[in-house]
Amino acid sequence: MLLSKGFEVEIYTSTPEGDIVGLSDRIVRDLDGFVREPDSRNVEYTTAPFCNYDRLLCALLKPRRQLRQYLKQLGNYTLIPGSTLSTGGSDRFERSDLDNPYHTYIEQTYGTKVVTASIHINVGISDHEQLIRACRLVRVEAPLYLALSASSPFLDGKATGYHSTRWSVFPQTPIDVPLFESHAHFIRWTEQQIALGTMQNVRHLWSSVRPNGNNRPYNLNRLELRICDLVTNPITLLAISALLEARLTQLLANQKLDPLVLSDLSPKEMITLTQENERSVAKNSLDAELKHWKDGRPILARDWITELYEEVFQTAKEKGFSCFLSPVKKILREGNSAQQWLQDYEQGLDVRSIMQKAIQTIDHEELDLEHKLCEPLLVA
Repeated sequence: MLLSKGFEVEIYTSTPEGDIVGLSDRIVRDLDGFVREPDSRNVEYTTAPFCNYDRLLCALLKPRRQLRQYLKQLGNYTLIPGSTLSTGGSDRFERSDLDNPYHTYIEQTYGTKVVTASIHINVGISDHEQLIRACRLVRVEAPLYLALSASSPFLDGKATGYHSTRWSVFPQTPIDVPLFESHAHFIRWTEQQIALGTMQNVRHLWSSVRPNGNNRPYNLNRLELRICDLVTNPITLLAISALLEARLTQLLANQKLDPLVLSDLSPKEMITLTQENERSVAKNSLDAELKHWKDGRPILARDWITELYEEVFQTAKEKGFSCFLSPVKKILREGNSAQQWLQDYEQGLDVRSIMQKAIQTIDHEELDLEHKLCEPLLVA
């Protein structure tokens, strides 16, 4: 039995020329399944949890194709990849809901640092202690998933020097999030943060990974990986998700993979090391120099991912989803989106031209997959 998986997809709306525009108020009003972000220039949809990867693929594609058709009805609008305001607009906040006090708090506290687009990967784990254990392992390996997904090297028409500008500026909140030792520890810590005001509510835990559920922190049923930049290619996203699922399946079968059991380092040392790894990956993604959580040894991100891939491949094969895992090797070989765009930038293309090309690419990728795998998506 495979684990259930679902996605929260945040994506910007734009013109074909790459101008990012705020349309979420109309989208949310007229289309089911879409929700507002605090800034109107991006919109979010969530897929239902599925175990089957084929169904996940169609669940990712169907809302995007519906959204594209709706945008054409509004005017000459489309979807733009990337996790930051690549072509401009970070000097202002464009509120989607002026009457929402939580949005007011976010705008006044963080500004446009939070006006980013990303992918949140949710994996179902119902046992609370297993879930907290899974969060510990994914927390210390989260930088690897950012390295595979990095797609925000630009901001306001310029290269920033980061592969994930989003994660370099995103306000991780609260500042100090420990490796939770148990479900009871997570409950006590959350209640304390809300009492202190470092969290405004139970949703205001913005770290690379968190336990989630319908009544958090008490009733939990899934791990939410929040570190990934926006991955617009569904095959690439499923590959990253397959790596995560295979790793979690390993852990559920062998609790000795728990960092609290396996590492030579203390929990505090692992958190410090992981934060340094996140900063390094935000800067250089697959080429980042990291330190391994087991013993602090130095290792390149791409080498660590290769090791992890080889370690989990047999698990994925036995569970029947290794074909969805294998595109990870292509990312390692050809680079993530940020690296590919920066190659074009270094060859003389400007940011707007690169993003215009990327706009066309994701539309063509969606059409190709729709015709091959998910026909018909848009039957009236």
